[in-house]
Amino acid sequence: MFDSRHLFRNLASAASIFVFLAPVGRLAAQSSPGDELNKGVEAYRAARYPDAIAHFQKATDLDPSSHLAKTYLGTALAQSVIPGLDTPENLKTAQYSIAVFQQALEQEPHDVNAMQQVAGVYFAVKDLDNAKVWQKKVLNEDPRDPEAAYTVGVIDWTLAHLNALRAFAPLGIQDDGMGNSKAPAEVLETLRIQNGPLVEEALEYLQQAIENRPNYDDAMAYMNLVYRRKADVDFADEAARKDDVDNAEKWRRKSMEARKANEEKKLTGSDSAQP
Repeated sequence: MFDSRHLFRNLASAASIFVFLAPVGRLAAQSSPGDELNKGVEAYRAARYPDAIAHFQKATDLDPSSHLAKTYLGTALAQSVIPGLDTPENLKTAQYSIAVFQQALEQEPHDVNAMQQVAGVYFAVKDLDNAKVWQKKVLNEDPRDPEAAYTVGVIDWTLAHLNALRAFAPLGIQDDGMGNSKAPAEVLETLRIQNGPLVEEALEYLQQAIENRPNYDDAMAYMNLVYRRKADVDFADEAARKDDVDNAEKWRRKSMEARKANEEKKLTGSDSAQP
């Protein structure tokens, strides 16, 4: 039915946004903190992340007031987080990255990049609830950010999908994507209570993403998936269930058409596919 590995790659791509690090300039390089920043940038560009972290950490220690040093340190730490790995060391790196970005946000509360980074780290360690909280913070600053809205919708679908898997697996039922009419009514009622709010919110945010990026084929693909979860929620209303399945098919077709159009624009060298 659904490839969870492909889903995770899509989520990681949508949620993990890392800034491009640039040297701080000749004047700043004359100072010890600036020198450490430039050394860190050089190491980061060479993918020597432990060295970059060490230099950015030193720059932060030498100049605790430097928002730039904190941002660079948090970014290097975030880049070192291995998605999906729940070892103590990986989780410690993730938490330290988040803590550093939160310090940066204390200095500049409207730093959208720092908010995006925190959301990405939370997603990388599968803390989906906090990832959603921080994506909503991004949207509070920039309501037109299509990727933040898309990610909220995807997280909601993921949580709803996990609820369905947990409900159906003990019964030996495979998700049919059509409302799962073979499942016992009491199981579907539990899913309705669990997934109703998630489905409603997912549709709202995915629609917002598409409004701000009309050819957002990934968001359209998830509209398809969310409507299939909505078919479970509407199990007691046959007309609504059929409408949900019809809407799922409609969005599946739209996503395929948009993806084809976007690929054609890439082939012709147009950069208008992702405004």
